[in-house]
Amino acid sequence: MELDQDQITIERGYDIKMTQVDYDSLIPNNVNLKEDRRLQRALESWQPKFIQWWKTLGPVAFQDNDVFLRTAVSVSQEGWANFDYVKMPDYRWGIFLSDPQPEKKITFGDHKGEDAWQEVPGEYRADLRRLIVVQGDTEPASVEQQRQLCQTAPSLYDMRNLFQVNVEEGRHLWAMVYLLHRYFGRDGRDEADELLERHSGAQDNPRILGAFNEPVTNWLSFYFFTYFTDRDGKFQLASLKESGFDPLARTCEFMLKEEAHHMFVGATGIGRVVQRSVELMKEHNTEDISEFGGINVSTIQRYLNLHFTLSLDLFGAETSTNVANYFAAGLKGRFHEDQRSDDHKLKDAARLVPSISNGEIEWREAPALTALNETLREDYVADCAKGVERWNRLLSETGLELKLPHVGFNRHVGIFAGQPVTPDGRLVSQEEYNDGIANEWLPSEADRKYVASLMNPVLEPGKMANWIAAPATGIHSKPLDFTYVRA
Repeated sequence: MELDQDQITIERGYDIKMTQVDYDSLIPNNVNLKEDRRLQRALESWQPKFIQWWKTLGPVAFQDNDVFLRTAVSVSQEGWANFDYVKMPDYRWGIFLSDPQPEKKITFGDHKGEDAWQEVPGEYRADLRRLIVVQGDTEPASVEQQRQLCQTAPSLYDMRNLFQVNVEEGRHLWAMVYLLHRYFGRDGRDEADELLERHSGAQDNPRILGAFNEPVTNWLSFYFFTYFTDRDGKFQLASLKESGFDPLARTCEFMLKEEAHHMFVGATGIGRVVQRSVELMKEHNTEDISEFGGINVSTIQRYLNLHFTLSLDLFGAETSTNVANYFAAGLKGRFHEDQRSDDHKLKDAARLVPSISNGEIEWREAPALTALNETLREDYVADCAKGVERWNRLLSETGLELKLPHVGFNRHVGIFAGQPVTPDGRLVSQEEYNDGIANEWLPSEADRKYVASLMNPVLEPGKMANWIAAPATGIHSKPLDFTYVRA
């Protein structure tokens, strides 16, 4: 199977000057935590709350098993990918920022060219705190969403990858909690506590963003979640990496290293499902492989439609004055801001955004500053399409293909919210739309029951469930029959 670009990012790492990590402290870190005793005590008092949350709302099983995980012990390529067996509650969650750049400047917005901020500017305190809290809220949410999956893992290889994603989402929570404690005083400490008090799907106190309140109940959904929703995380983190607030930028730069693996799990997971479906179609000379324990391409498409559209909503409405203000203030940039050829201020720039007029999908001009959500969503869609192209190469000999649906389909945020837009981008009657939703475009109750029936655990080293192909290689040069999770 072709190597995913996100995995290439992992293998190559970054060519940066390395900082020293204090790995002997209760909280491993490279932020000189021991020199700020008050902050250290505050974080050490938060740690038991985190461990209690992990044991209560983290994976429902295998907490006492040895898992072959990578743990960051430095921000170097050699150090942040250190592999060994560890019990998940004993995982060394830590605080890691990429190394500072001497004389770093703000690269966009009204403060372009000024020195990057090492402390929170008073006038932007509330906005920065909000950005950090929303990002931080997604991290424990995904762990909660996926907590049941370990009981139905299709292999020990996949179970280990699930746990790797989970512990790194926990570390990303630590990254945001550090910023809240370090830079936002009592308000920040209260926000950090609330990150553990909101729960995915809770009736009274749910997670902030809707997509993180949907349970991930099967592995097909998990692979699509890690491909699409973690990819949203990549684009959000990459935008925050541009921030004029240097500690946030450096935090997100290191988080992106770990996020790459999460997307790799999704990209290769779906690729392996598609590969196995192709094998079963060829073996039995039929597109309907459900009686042979495979997942039909049409079913894969419906799950793709669901998770892609849920992730599109995470980018918000097409136009937003809040996002324009974040950019102008230098708080949140664009994906690959340094590769853009404009003036990085956008005061007089405009772009087209979708609209609906007289029952038709049209385009209208909007200020580029207020349309930054749409710009980021477009970049995201283009990135998502690359994985679909790889999956379709596997399907090429079958005459079938997977497609990203139109960005207006099944939307709950923005101009398309509640609009009867089909996956191929047509506005239809509500009746026709409801019929398509119920019977053709999204997972049906029959789909869900069938996929659930396949979710039987396979715990013998090297063995795979029938509905998914084996990966091309093992983890960290280990063989496929390596015991990635020990009894």
